This record gives sequence, C-alpha cells and structure tokens, in this order.
Amino acid sequence: MAEHNELGKKGEEMAQQFLAKKGYKIVATNWRFGNDEVDIIAAYKSFLVVVEVKTRRTNAFGEPEEFVTKQKQRFLIRATNAYIEKNDIQEEVRFDIVSVIVCGTHWQINHIEDAFYPTLQS
Repeated sequence: MAEHNELGKKGEEMAQQFLAKKGYKIVATNWRFGNDEVDIIAAYKSFLVVVEVKTRRTNAFGEPEEFVTKQKQRFLIRATNAYIEKNDIQEEVRFDIVSVIVCGTHWQINHIEDAFYPTLQS
C-alpha cells in the first residue's frame, strides 16, 4: 500500500476513535456507492452524520478541510442519498469534516460540524 494510503487509513482510524470518544456511534466505514465512498457514517443524537476525513502531514498548502471540493461534496451527497434509500433512514442528515494533521508522533484533529449543506443543482 502506498504511503499516502496508509496515512489516510490511519487518519480515518484516528477520526473514528475521536468521534467515538465524543459519543458518536460508528454505523459504517468506507461505505461505497459505485465509485463514491463515504469515510464514516455515524449516529449522534437525532442525526445521521456523514463524515469526510482528510489527513495531511502538513498544512503548508492549506488546511486539510479546504480540499473537500464542491465536486467531492456532490459525490458524498450522492452516496449518502443511496445509503439513506437503501437503509430507509428517517433521521436528519448532517455533513461533517474531520481533518487530521500528522506532526511526527503528534496528531492534530479538527472536527467541523455542519461543514457543508446539500444544495439544489441548477
């Protein structure tokens, strides 16, 4: 496995642990719909929380969350709609981002709730 893939996998594991400590119940990880993938799906209070995890070694080129583009958001929304339909979900959905920066053995985690909202395509 390539080094960046290993870093991403470790970042997702750290994000899962972080969210679990905050009281989130992890429902699914790496859920796929076609070519689209949702990193983490969790239940929290009355929400179904869809989480995109971005892991980087540095923020020299910007914060990790800045790399969740509009196109990536559309992919997440499409996959989430499929998950909701497949599992007959009734809860309100929220889209969060967890950014992870690795500094040697130190991990900096930033959880952004309600990071983006689905919009109607024109």
